[in-house]
Amino acid sequence: MEPPWAVRIEDQAPLCVMTMARGEAWVVPDGGEAVRLRPGDVAIARGPDPYTVAGDPATAPQAWILPGEVCRTADGVDLAEAMALGVRTWGNSPDGSAVMLIGSYLLDGEISGRLLDALPPLLALDGRVWDCPLMPWLGEEIVKDEPGQEAVLDRLLDLLLISVLRAWFSRPEARTPGWYRALGDPVVGRALRLLQNNPAHPWTVAGLAAEAGVSRAALARRFTALVGEPPMAYLTGWRLALAADLLRDPEHTLAAVARRVGYGSAFALSAAFKRERGLSRGRTARRRPPTDPHPSRTPVRPTDARTRPRPRRQGARRPTWREHGIAEPPAAPPADAPPPNGGARPDPGDDRPDHGCGNHSAAWPRAPAHDNDDAGSALIVRPDPKSRAGPE
Repeated sequence: MEPPWAVRIEDQAPLCVMTMARGEAWVVPDGGEAVRLRPGDVAIARGPDPYTVAGDPATAPQAWILPGEVCRTADGVDLAEAMALGVRTWGNSPDGSAVMLIGSYLLDGEISGRLLDALPPLLALDGRVWDCPLMPWLGEEIVKDEPGQEAVLDRLLDLLLISVLRAWFSRPEARTPGWYRALGDPVVGRALRLLQNNPAHPWTVAGLAAEAGVSRAALARRFTALVGEPPMAYLTGWRLALAADLLRDPEHTLAAVARRVGYGSAFALSAAFKRERGLSRGRTARRRPPTDPHPSRTPVRPTDARTRPRPRRQGARRPTWREHGIAEPPAAPPADAPPPNGGARPDPGDDRPDHGCGNHSAAWPRAPAHDNDDAGSALIVRPDPKSRAGPE
């Protein structure tokens, strides 16, 4: 870009990584102090709040970047072709004095949010005190148009983001999440990695303690002190976050996601969401069924007289179980019969795994328990980054 220039960013991207390759620029958030970027500096803007990137903070915006990579003037004139300068290159001059490399993550997720939500709206690292060899390499690769180039740029952007986050969270002013700090602990760090890498396993505190080489009480005490919550509570939150990310894809049914994250049924997963977050995720999933590309070809099952409910005349006798050929239901227990387990309720501190099958104790015939929880495989869904270069 050649001065004077200013670009208003309103694309609502959850995360944007910016680094200066040549010249200087300012990142001006709506609320907060402007950040000056020099060659080698890197900044991260956390959306969806808008901000302005300019050669001078006093310059009024000349272009607006909107959702969907739409670029327009204040009057609505499209600038996508007028300011295109080549492969992934955009600006008002091909030989401008300022060159900035920008990479945006356009999709959000709960797994990534567990770390990114701890970031400030805008952070910057000085290239004079933080040297990263990836930035020159990214500058060379971003203008290439070769097979597999998008995959190369995505991986480079991931590496750059990880390097920036590591450097930022090592600073004293960073608001680092407890679980991130706990990863450096030889005992709790191992337990965290086991939970994150294998959430399908029916973990218990005792099982985790055995893997970590400490006692059950020692692990529970140390885990809670460093992470801020007990091991099983962390595992439940991790599994629900995985499920929430999977449910963003309308191709994934609630039942399929429930199996992947360790719940015995779609009802068990929905109940867990409602219990932990006050939201029934099943209702959200049912509102987003996969779209049939050929709705006219969707088979419609004709009404079957044998399955169609028949209205019962008022005052008519209700058929008995045996008239329907169904065995009689179990008889209710006698009034003076002792309750199961001597009347004792399950110990809430019991760390035995719940496989989505209800309580561990026997009971008189009753409705299935709504309390199902935890155990199952999971897929970590990472936001798909899409790189772009500019302004130049």
